[in-house]
Amino acid sequence: MLLKTFGWSFAVTALGLVAAVFYGGWTGFGIVAILSILEISLSFDNAVVNAGILKKMSAFWQKIFLTIGVLIAVFGMRLVFPVAIVAISAKIGPIEAVRLALNDKDQYQQLVTDAHPSIAAFGGMFLLMIFLDFIFEDRDIKWLGWIERPLAKLGRVDMLSACIALIVLMISAMTVATHAHQHGGAHVDKAETVLLSGIAGLITYLVVGGLSGFFENKLEEEEEREHEQEEEAKKTGKKVPAVVLAGKAAFFMFLYLEVLDASFSFDGVIGAFAITNDIVLMALGLGIGAMYVRSLTVYLVRQGTLDDYVYLEHGAHYAIGALAVILLVTIQYEIHEVITGLVGVVLIAWSFFSSVRRNKALAAAEGKGSGSDDKAEVSSGV
Repeated sequence: MLLKTFGWSFAVTALGLVAAVFYGGWTGFGIVAILSILEISLSFDNAVVNAGILKKMSAFWQKIFLTIGVLIAVFGMRLVFPVAIVAISAKIGPIEAVRLALNDKDQYQQLVTDAHPSIAAFGGMFLLMIFLDFIFEDRDIKWLGWIERPLAKLGRVDMLSACIALIVLMISAMTVATHAHQHGGAHVDKAETVLLSGIAGLITYLVVGGLSGFFENKLEEEEEREHEQEEEAKKTGKKVPAVVLAGKAAFFMFLYLEVLDASFSFDGVIGAFAITNDIVLMALGLGIGAMYVRSLTVYLVRQGTLDDYVYLEHGAHYAIGALAVILLVTIQYEIHEVITGLVGVVLIAWSFFSSVRRNKALAAAEGKGSGSDDKAEVSSGV
């Protein structure tokens, strides 16, 4: 079962790591490995969300998402999008960006370095909004309750996430402006670039969130309409055109999944710039991660269990928050790539082991209560 589901991912991982060694030596191997782990970590909650919706879809639409959807995710978001970011930021054509990335790495590296403030501000704000919206939401299951409980109460204030993100952006831009002033006006336009790019990142997040909400509402409307027509059909004895109705609902599900998948893919692409500016290593690492998203989605659907490790989603979002802060800090200060990669890995590992420990505690409590009449009370009090 495991080999059947993850076979292609294992094969792509092996080929990608070998290619990384030939391309960038053992340093390239390490960067691709870190990128792969980071992308898998950030995409685990993506796989969970995908699986939760995908299991409601017919076999046909599942195949559409797992084929066309993966092509869009791997080639569109992981390969084309990084080139587009560099082309837009450096104000060069996409073909020229690819040519420089492959044939003139020194010049390409310089272009990426020059464009880094705008990339970091844009990506940092996008990631920060995802983290803030997660941490301010009141959830039944809390990982770090001493942090999450008070923040969930603060989250009742409308638009708090956007306000905090804008304050962080303003501080970042003012820090850059102060530094430029102290150094005789060097890079005087840098603060303006940071401010505009950060606002663009915020707008992008709001648009993606708006589209996701739109498709989610459409999906709920279609499901409710189908349910009403089924109930009416039972009373009248008429048959419901199930294929048409299922097609409508599945189509909205597919659109909703694509918006979600694109937004989660965007996290990995932006986060990758905090680790490396090498487009080839980036594509290898993110491509490996994208394959595991597909495999994890299929695995979760086939297993039918999405709640075994309940803190992993928390760990992934804390990793997103850490990456957001790191990206914004790297606008002005340099942070080693290894530190950036390990922060996410540590947070995911911590959340995983916390989930395992929670599962053992619940199992132990159920075992102790199995011989008594108070089993239900013990279980509900854990």
